[in-house]
Amino acid sequence: MATPPPPPSPTLSASQLATLAGLGEERTAGVGDVLYQVGDATYPFMAILEGEVAILDAAGNEIVRHGASGFLGEMNLLSGQTVFLTAVVTKPLRYIAVDRDVLRTLLFDDGPLSDLVLSTFIARREALQQVQGVGLEIVGPRSSEPTMEMLDFARANRLPFTWHETVPADPTEAPLVRLPGGAELQHASRGEVLRALGIGRELAPREEVDLLVVGGGPAGLAAAVYGASEGLDTLIVEGTALGGQAGSSRRIENYLGFPAGISGNELTSRAVTQARKFGARPATPYRALSLEPGDGRHIVRLEEGHEIAARAVVLATGAAYRRLPLDGLNDYEGLSVFYSAGPPEAQLCGASRVAVVGGGNSAGQAAVWLARGGALVTLLHRRADLRETMSEYLIRELERYGVVVRDRGEVAALHGTEGQLEEVTLKSGERLPFSFLFFFLGAQPCTEWLDDAVARAADGFIVTGDAAGAENLLETSVPGIFAAGDVRSGSTKRCATAVGEGSMAVQFVHEHLAASAARVR
Repeated sequence: MATPPPPPSPTLSASQLATLAGLGEERTAGVGDVLYQVGDATYPFMAILEGEVAILDAAGNEIVRHGASGFLGEMNLLSGQTVFLTAVVTKPLRYIAVDRDVLRTLLFDDGPLSDLVLSTFIARREALQQVQGVGLEIVGPRSSEPTMEMLDFARANRLPFTWHETVPADPTEAPLVRLPGGAELQHASRGEVLRALGIGRELAPREEVDLLVVGGGPAGLAAAVYGASEGLDTLIVEGTALGGQAGSSRRIENYLGFPAGISGNELTSRAVTQARKFGARPATPYRALSLEPGDGRHIVRLEEGHEIAARAVVLATGAAYRRLPLDGLNDYEGLSVFYSAGPPEAQLCGASRVAVVGGGNSAGQAAVWLARGGALVTLLHRRADLRETMSEYLIRELERYGVVVRDRGEVAALHGTEGQLEEVTLKSGERLPFSFLFFFLGAQPCTEWLDDAVARAADGFIVTGDAAGAENLLETSVPGIFAAGDVRSGSTKRCATAVGEGSMAVQFVHEHLAASAARVR
């Protein structure tokens, strides 16, 4: 498949170049000089005054060129992630080099520059996810469960990768992960991969904090931003990828303040940057295993033997995608059945026949996104009227982009070979040809690890407020432990609501800590 064209590269204004010049160092480079290369740990922000730079993949293939007033880099410059590309000077170069930490501080203070740089970096990362030969190489057969889990993990963290569906020399070592620069990790864990890429924080065996936020979706990120900005020593742990399900949403069009909509990736990437600005410490991937309420400090135990002692805890673990009980479903997952619709999936299904299963807004957003990319999309949902579950503006978008809507369309069976879907059978007995299937069926709460530490409703969601015998809306049955976002029983299950609850939870945290301090005195 042909490599998609790179996204447009906006240029810096004269005043922005002057600002950068005041904070950085002017440098020169000759034709053929390498500014950074695949596998480097980091690099400075580079704004071009004169000349030209070519960006190459690991094999030396040119992806794009940047000229005067342009700038180099993508999301790894801000995150500290290992470099995926090589930058080579093609015309004599004069440029401004700005240290990464200096740039991050500037982006917090300069709104227009922040908007320009962040949106460009995010667009470049999304484009890289569609380029073969960039980023990680994951080697392992589809029959290897750890290999398929690593592929899902790479997608969730928006890491560019290439999958080689072959068996390593030692099959027990699958997956084999090759890092940018050539280093190899055998049977690697998710944490080992992230830390090898330079973006995984290594926690001490025991950490003591004011506020522990468990879960890195919109609610958790909002709690981390407000907690850290108000002076609390804040740690946020996430078992998969910062951003949660919202991070994989193609476009959130009903989020206040963004009339043209905003991608989940951009919204959550900005939130992560904002949390780091105020000193919150994100740590991934660390899965929470247990919660032990205590007097003064609550203990949350994580995988790999870590424990966190926190004066207050916000539970924002969200909910996991629901899976249909279909025979052989796991044979197709990650190959032709998906639970999110990002750039790699959109490129993969191109002009193919695609079914999106679900009746909520997430299903509608995915169907529109895939149809805009050229796929022939059918939306299957189980109700008699889509308006029972989907916003009116999305229903109009489905019509606009030619998405076929099938009421009472429930999937009963999948048909295909070696992980490639060919047809689905509906419960009505009708058989329809589809090459790809996307499930958006709601979610079940990620609360099984809590056992009986806090009160939960019959469906597993955490009860708060009056239902939990607590004094405020977001407090659980245990004083000092709060729940926010989709994991909370009775929540609205909307991104904006999750952000609001995460922010509000911090107010209650302060009240709890103040009351605790008063009792001690």
